[in-house]
Amino acid sequence: MAQRKVPVEEILDTLQQLYPDAHCELNYTSPFELLIATILSAQCTDKRVNEITAPMFEKLNKPEDYLHLTQEEMEEHIKGLGLYKNKSKNILETCRILYEKYNSEVPQTHKELEALPGVGRKTANVVLSNAYGVPAIAVDTHVFRVGNRLGLAKSDNVDEVERQLMKRIPREKWSDAHHWLIWHGRRICSARNPQCSQCPLQTMCKHAIAEGKKPQAKPKAKPKAKPKAKTKAKTP
Repeated sequence: MAQRKVPVEEILDTLQQLYPDAHCELNYTSPFELLIATILSAQCTDKRVNEITAPMFEKLNKPEDYLHLTQEEMEEHIKGLGLYKNKSKNILETCRILYEKYNSEVPQTHKELEALPGVGRKTANVVLSNAYGVPAIAVDTHVFRVGNRLGLAKSDNVDEVERQLMKRIPREKWSDAHHWLIWHGRRICSARNPQCSQCPLQTMCKHAIAEGKKPQAKPKAKPKAKPKAKTKAKTP
């Protein structure tokens, strides 16, 4: 039997209708702040990162502001986040490179961004897409999960998922689709308990369709009550 074709256009149109205002939920006012916030977001929620960066960015919002901080001082600013020791080290080194090599400007190419400590493909895509308007699909845990479930991608490799999404989604929609998939993953298609029955994509989603075909477990029959033992009448 031929595999059912994934209705890419219909999926994207539905996501756009669901999340017309989808956007990056990290708070920032410059490409530099977005870069730092994205580095900090690894294994952390955007909400928690925003709580940490709100007071920090009031004092530290340019690479040169970080140059005289010790690692211990940097750690004090972000110690409420996971992996804060390693992130502190990477941020200080990244700020030094930005100041010395790029005149405190955040570079605008994948190669230059990914050469910075703590910056991988996903972080580079987030910065290029949101700060500079370069079409990109940053594959975080939500994009990875939702993309695979919907059938827009089929791989357990992050880079391969990105390639498949870029192939199937029109280039002019890459950045928007990135946000749509994230918002859907946070609001409906959660990791452990996706709300498939309430999802407008239910009839288009490979995961939901497969789940619907699984045989439902029959409710266990209640054990029959044991008959009460008859008591013999006492003889006078």
